[in-house]
Amino acid sequence: MSEATANGAVDNSRRTWLITSCAMGGVGAAAVAVPFVSTFQPSERAKAAGAAVEVDLSTIAPGEKKVVEWRGKPVWILRRTPEQLASLEKIEGQLADPNSDRNAYPTPEYAKNRHRSIKPEFLVTVGICTHLGCSPGDKLTPGPQPSLPDDWQGGFLCACHGSTFDVAGRVFKNKPAPDNLEVPPHYYVSDTVLLVGEEKKA
Repeated sequence: MSEATANGAVDNSRRTWLITSCAMGGVGAAAVAVPFVSTFQPSERAKAAGAAVEVDLSTIAPGEKKVVEWRGKPVWILRRTPEQLASLEKIEGQLADPNSDRNAYPTPEYAKNRHRSIKPEFLVTVGICTHLGCSPGDKLTPGPQPSLPDDWQGGFLCACHGSTFDVAGRVFKNKPAPDNLEVPPHYYVSDTVLLVGEEKKA
């Protein structure tokens, strides 16, 4: 075998070894990077402890409700229709705490209004009855229905003991539930993204 041929064979085997080493190194780096990048996502334990939850509002049609979990609680995001918003003023005389003044579940200042929200269109509330912790059901259709008054404007009914709430989560008078539904801390990251569990920093 000539010296040139021998050198060519050595160069080829070195090139093959280098290519193989680089390829394996790249695969190894990717394998290490995937779990490292995933550490930026909140863990299940962090979510349970109260990590904020991002919600895409563009998927919720008017009149629809989406449920997400925050601190182990169901949080409702209801996209209210103009008719539902108009009903809020009609029933204020029937409510136990229309202005959210009670402080067993303090209402954030930005939700101390008739619609109890930052944006009138969206209700953001914890879906747990303030009586014994049951989860009320949707009764969003207005009109007479079992366990509801004939002039029902739409809202929520806790079937456990009959507490009723309007579409702003405000409790009606003479019901077992002592308080309005809780409004969790939240703010809008953009027009279509809501962050539940944090308030906007000044």
